[in-house]
Amino acid sequence: MRIIFDAMGGDKAPAEIVKGALRAQQELGVEVTLVGQKEKIEACLGVESAQVRIVDARELITMEDDPSTATRRKKDASMTVALNLLRDGEGDAVVSAGSTGALLTGATLIVKRIRGIRRAAMAPVLPAGEHGVMLIDCGANVECTAEYLLQFAYMGSFYAKKLMGCEDPRVGLLNVGTEDTKGGDLQHEAFALLKQAGSEGRINFIGNVEGTDVFSGNVDVVVTDGFTGNVLLKATEGIIKEMMRRLKGVFYQSTKNKLAAAVLKKDLAVMKKALDVNEVGGTAFIGISKPVIKAHGSSDAGSIFAAARQAKAFVEAGVTEDIVKNIEYMKLRGE
Repeated sequence: MRIIFDAMGGDKAPAEIVKGALRAQQELGVEVTLVGQKEKIEACLGVESAQVRIVDARELITMEDDPSTATRRKKDASMTVALNLLRDGEGDAVVSAGSTGALLTGATLIVKRIRGIRRAAMAPVLPAGEHGVMLIDCGANVECTAEYLLQFAYMGSFYAKKLMGCEDPRVGLLNVGTEDTKGGDLQHEAFALLKQAGSEGRINFIGNVEGTDVFSGNVDVVVTDGFTGNVLLKATEGIIKEMMRRLKGVFYQSTKNKLAAAVLKKDLAVMKKALDVNEVGGTAFIGISKPVIKAHGSSDAGSIFAAARQAKAFVEAGVTEDIVKNIEYMKLRGE
């Protein structure tokens, strides 16, 4: 297994990217390629420089760059070079903590979508239920058609089955109510397509779900457009942070509470880890012909390692192959 790391992407690059990549090499047994400014990468590697492949790339894609043109304008950027290496078969997956928009555009233009897939989707796994719940899409496609949502449902279902351990993933359409008639034109059209796919036994469609259902443990894949999905994702992250902040405040209110905190320290650490979005490592771009994992921009070495673990699992699971085999069912009939 060969994983390519965009060593210059992210707030803590290249030091934390390099540390995470080395840990992945040691613990996951993967071959590592680090792409970026060679002298800075070597400075982070030290005596371990001979153990990894370094591909020199002089340019950087920053948050100020236009995401839609960054990889086309900056041919020698670490992200661009990493994606080209993946396209050319010099690796099995790419991990980057760089600009989300630039990475998605670059993956689409360079690595390409799976033939027949209209749009790639961002699909984070949120901390809920026994296996987590996939949210697809969460920002890649602000405006969607019913066909996009149908494809998201299939792709999310394959991912949940192969990587999340859901034997028969329950797929729900995010809506303002659970009744079949709820929502606007997009939701009505998507509901009909998903219901048909469910009746044919191709996905386990359970109908409309509301925001309160997302964390109930009763749904595994939540399908929505990128605008609504991104709002839900960011709100979830904000609520988790505020909840942990308030909980910490409660335990520091008195000596009695501090003693209780000491007793519960290990249990609280487990809960905090379970709710930490960084533990997943990153977000998969599902629908791209080869695995591309977007790590958080603030990723440390642990988060980069988790992203590499996710990339390895993605490759081994064969999700892309499942999508290719079922592409004829994922398009509007008659096309």
